[in-house]
Amino acid sequence: MGKSTGFMEYARELPVDREPLERMKDWKEFHTHWDDASQRQQGARCMDCGVPFCHMGLLIKGAASGCPINNLIPEWNDLIYKGLWEEALARLQKTNNFPEFTGRVCPAPCEGSCTVGMHDPQVTIKANECYIIDKAFDEGWVKPVVPAVLSGKRVAVVGSGPAGLACADQLNRVGHEVTVYERADRPGGLLMYGIPNMKLDKSVVLRRVKLMEESGIRFITGVEIGRDILTETLREEYDAVVLCGGATKPRDLPIEGRNLNGIYFAVDFLRGNTKSLLDENKMNAVGNSRAGAAKSVPVTAEGKHVIVIGGGDTGTDCVGTSIRHGAISVNQIEIMPRPSEVRSATNPWPQWPFVLKTDYGQEEAIALTGSDPRTWLTTAKRFVGDKDGNVKEVHTVSVNWEKDATGRLIPAEVPGSEKIWPAELVLLAMGFLGPEDTALTSAGIARDARSNVSAEYGTFTTNLKGVFAAGDMRRGQSLVVWAINEGRAAARECDAFLMGTSYLP
Repeated sequence: MGKSTGFMEYARELPVDREPLERMKDWKEFHTHWDDASQRQQGARCMDCGVPFCHMGLLIKGAASGCPINNLIPEWNDLIYKGLWEEALARLQKTNNFPEFTGRVCPAPCEGSCTVGMHDPQVTIKANECYIIDKAFDEGWVKPVVPAVLSGKRVAVVGSGPAGLACADQLNRVGHEVTVYERADRPGGLLMYGIPNMKLDKSVVLRRVKLMEESGIRFITGVEIGRDILTETLREEYDAVVLCGGATKPRDLPIEGRNLNGIYFAVDFLRGNTKSLLDENKMNAVGNSRAGAAKSVPVTAEGKHVIVIGGGDTGTDCVGTSIRHGAISVNQIEIMPRPSEVRSATNPWPQWPFVLKTDYGQEEAIALTGSDPRTWLTTAKRFVGDKDGNVKEVHTVSVNWEKDATGRLIPAEVPGSEKIWPAELVLLAMGFLGPEDTALTSAGIARDARSNVSAEYGTFTTNLKGVFAAGDMRRGQSLVVWAINEGRAAARECDAFLMGTSYLP
């Protein structure tokens, strides 16, 4: 808890993000930070609710309710309120290896299930978490964790996204020799190349990787398991293998004109942009009216009409990136209906609130053009190209969601609703279907009905002895915080396999 009456005395407040028209001139993080006093006041709003739903981490109707890594939120909010920052850090690190990541990119299901939120604005949690860890780094409180005793066991972790990093960190703490393999040129996986810099500064990711290296963890980049090194070879060279390669197979849109030039998967667009900016050291470069793209960027939105298909976080990232490149226009098409602005009767607390969210990319588009870039209940019917094979138009129709003969909801076209959009760049941001085959097929690793690695939550064991799986590669596309949950839990099971028992949480 914080102050017993704090939620009645103080209003929920958040640091004001950088102004949209200013932040689109660079690639810096758009979030700002408060001072100790303001953050302590927000910690004071955490009430002694008795049963803190904020850290229960349950799935209700397919969405997280409460923190999936069971962060001890009332405890460290109380410590914030009392000004005991190092103690707050200690409680935070009990459950979360990387609060600097979740404090920036997590959608905060903890806040959606906050007891105060039943009647009043919920307690500020995400911003408090981020402030604790950023203050800790600034003060030099975060140190490498070098194990006192080595086990003599060697573990290979495949993938350096949040699941792989969490797994490696935990296994290193109990003395195993851990090597993390990453196919990209830099560690971090989704954190490095899937999330743009303005949402998660890459210096934050590299800072954590450096700390892990100083703790004894070895990172090998530019190596793809299943192509450069066989999964079978890892099994021979290591005592255990943990697969954390993510769900990186993007969902396609196989409609007429899909083979035209200028149509890309969103993840390829975002990856190429971040890599080019890193390579040219332009992450924090300030432009004129827009930030601009790096000279080496493989795909640029500059001077183009851009259509983003998909209304999730990745689609938002494409909107924000395209604006910074200097696109002529950016429109975002979403097949689902526009969410309500308040909880519906069928979406009660403590469920995750399915309400309309205007994220940073849409805020920037609104500031720039005066209108929301999103069009709801719309789907693309065909892509039309010019004589040179380049996309020039996207033809769409409106849809209504109706029940078929089996009672399943399907999108039905609205007659006469066709619309033509100019488009020189189309970005497909419709989510991911599961893991890629490279590391799995040749090794004979069993898959489930959704093509994910078949491994039960809780044991994380695959059909191959000594091979474990965690994160999106096992559960499918999900949140960073779920990946950390699974990476930690898989480390515990891997440790028990190697040592007969485990003291990891």
